[in-house]
Amino acid sequence: MQARLIESVEIAPEVRHFVFEAAEVDKLPFIPGQFVSFTDLVEGKQITRAYSIASAPSESNRFELCLNLVHDGHLSPRLFSMQPGESVEMQPPLGTFVIRHPDRDAVLVATGTGIAPFRSILHAHLRENSRAFTLLFGVRHEYSLMYRTEFEEMARRFPRFRFLPTLTRPGADWNGRAGRVQQHLMPAIGDHVGDIDVFLCGLKAMVDDVRQILKAAGFDRKQIFYEKYD
Repeated sequence: MQARLIESVEIAPEVRHFVFEAAEVDKLPFIPGQFVSFTDLVEGKQITRAYSIASAPSESNRFELCLNLVHDGHLSPRLFSMQPGESVEMQPPLGTFVIRHPDRDAVLVATGTGIAPFRSILHAHLRENSRAFTLLFGVRHEYSLMYRTEFEEMARRFPRFRFLPTLTRPGADWNGRAGRVQQHLMPAIGDHVGDIDVFLCGLKAMVDDVRQILKAAGFDRKQIFYEKYD
């Protein structure tokens, strides 16, 4: 299957929002939170990488990704150099990082481009009468809060959604949360230890650290879902 690039737009330094279409099908079915895999020939070697889908399922064959440029990476420089109309080999969506218990509230914890699957999940699941969602999103700088306007609009529109951004390198004019997501995790959870699910997506160090915090707080492992980006 071929993924044809429709457009790519820079949304933060060295981070782009990509729109692709699965060229051979009219509709690309997937579950919010799943990923696609791209394969390309790089320096004579076939390289495959998985990327979380950043859009909700639709009736079309289009899907969106949020990727950061890894200068010494095998595949991201190739994707960042692609022009609209060019294609890359892809495998159909897979993955189990999806909503398991539709009746339970959820806390979503992301750092960096780990925000991608949560954008998909929120666009697909957040409704007036949906479960409550809390998004705790950590980046270094304010200008790296990808999709900030979308999440702020969701928070205004849906009273059962909370958007909690935090910065590890805030500027002088930042009045919001500061520090790592770990510092704000338990206040975001409150007294709901036994009756919510927690989803984690980001670099290994954050994911491992938060899992330990959750286990120490009394969370069962069946309440914790995670994906690591390294």
